[in-house]
Amino acid sequence: MIRLGAPLSRSVAVAGAVALVGALPWLSGKDPALSLLRARSAEQEPTAEALAAIRADLGLDAGPVALTWRWLSGLPRGDAGVSWVSGRPVLPGIASGLGVSLTLMAAAMAVAVVVAAALCAPTALRAARGHAPGGHGARAAMLAAIPEFLLATVSLIVVAVWLDWLPPYGWQEPRHLILPAIALGVPAGGLLGHLADDALRGALRERWVPTWRAAGFPATTVARAAARRAMPALLPQLGLVVVGLTGGAVAVERIFAIPGLGRTALGAAEAQDLPVLQAAVLTLVLLGFAVGVLADLLRRGLLGAALTGAALAPPPPDTSGPRGRALPALLAVVLLTVIGWGLLRDPTTLDTAARLAAPSGDAPLGSDGLGRDVLARVGHGALATVGVAVLVCLAAYLVGLVVGLLPWLTSGAAEMVNALPPVLTGLVVAALHGPGVFGASLAVGLVAWAPLAVHTAALLEEAKAAPHLTAQRGLGSSERRIFWRHLLPAVAGPVARHAVLRLPAIALAVASLGFLGLGAQPPSSEWGLMLAESLPYVERAPWAALAPAAALAALAALAVTVADR
Repeated sequence: MIRLGAPLSRSVAVAGAVALVGALPWLSGKDPALSLLRARSAEQEPTAEALAAIRADLGLDAGPVALTWRWLSGLPRGDAGVSWVSGRPVLPGIASGLGVSLTLMAAAMAVAVVVAAALCAPTALRAARGHAPGGHGARAAMLAAIPEFLLATVSLIVVAVWLDWLPPYGWQEPRHLILPAIALGVPAGGLLGHLADDALRGALRERWVPTWRAAGFPATTVARAAARRAMPALLPQLGLVVVGLTGGAVAVERIFAIPGLGRTALGAAEAQDLPVLQAAVLTLVLLGFAVGVLADLLRRGLLGAALTGAALAPPPPDTSGPRGRALPALLAVVLLTVIGWGLLRDPTTLDTAARLAAPSGDAPLGSDGLGRDVLARVGHGALATVGVAVLVCLAAYLVGLVVGLLPWLTSGAAEMVNALPPVLTGLVVAALHGPGVFGASLAVGLVAWAPLAVHTAALLEEAKAAPHLTAQRGLGSSERRIFWRHLLPAVAGPVARHAVLRLPAIALAVASLGFLGLGAQPPSSEWGLMLAESLPYVERAPWAALAPAAALAALAALAVTVADR
């Protein structure tokens, strides 16, 4: 059933994605001909004759079904149509954008792997020597919480403008690749580092580790074996990060003027250039499927016959005792103090004389570009940021957990939604519901469950291969009892920690939609919107951007350190 179900699920997911994208110009309720007229020539008057000519030229009167079918019928011949805006063939531009995105993804993944290795190496070496692993969650979470667009902007200003070490934008030579790769790779490395560290902790608690140490194996040999044992659970997440870096780098591609596939898809969606949008989305989805299949094959190769031979013993429970409480207590005090202090101040008062004012006694965190108190806006924006992110994170965890229990049926859907940037789902939701916090939250929630579902499916498959479950069945335990007493507890905890780690990323995704006009609207003090509004002034007034960014990083570190108790 698994072999037949997964391809069927992937086929249905591709068909659903193509159908949804094909209907996008009509879902908005706007006249596609009017959008195309404005995209082609903003000065031309939208007369009835001009709009009718566009509809006749592109066959818009036939409707989304006929247009999508016409587009699909040309793909076997290598014809993806021509752009509705430029009139050029679609495939050369898509191929060029894909090549750029894959190059950027490879460089960003190299950075991410280095960061992840640096984060989890101390755990492997300490535990291999028989010592209790040290704290890890806060460092990884704070790196994962760094907004890519903020890191990109700051590095562009400091490294490219002030120091003149690297070019600020463009895509002509290898030097142009360094800053975008760092901006994308450091947060991804924080996420992978935490997941790898979590998997290593489980591997190093298995019974073979003390046996190997007693037999005199060197600590480095034990560490390498533990890393190999942890890789099968990490590979599906690694595949999702690869695809996410390719399709989700829209903001970084915009900042550095990189002609990648994500930027191409966003521009086509904004202009309702349907052939380009369909080709870009189909490429992203197929890339997601290819990476997902490759990661699954590698994972099965690493596990080998253990999957079917009931040879994967689960690790014993963590009995290392409670870890230090100083860091989470300090972070909680700092966050609550800043939020409480900010709630006592007015976030809406405009003082033009205090525009971009530095921190002072009157404004402890300075003022923004409109002269508003940054401390007050951070405090009042906490509910909109933290509350919405927590609700979306909880919903994504529950959906991901349920979906991951049926991987043969839902693997294609998980791979598809992970391949789509939240920006594109935001455009679809905004077309149906209109811009706003609810629409942005729904758009992010529609894609946030996918990595959790893939993680659940990988852990569940390994848990089913544990030898003690064969003994349970031999003793007469029902499948229901085995599921509730053994399988579900084995996956729920690690997936919950994974969900908590994604909390700041969810908050930033909601905020990025607000930056594009699809989420929170001014004068909201939502932290991500504050970041977006402060980016034009980051060189003159960095405190306006650093305050919400520091709050997000502290939130991420607090959430993960509390989850690790």
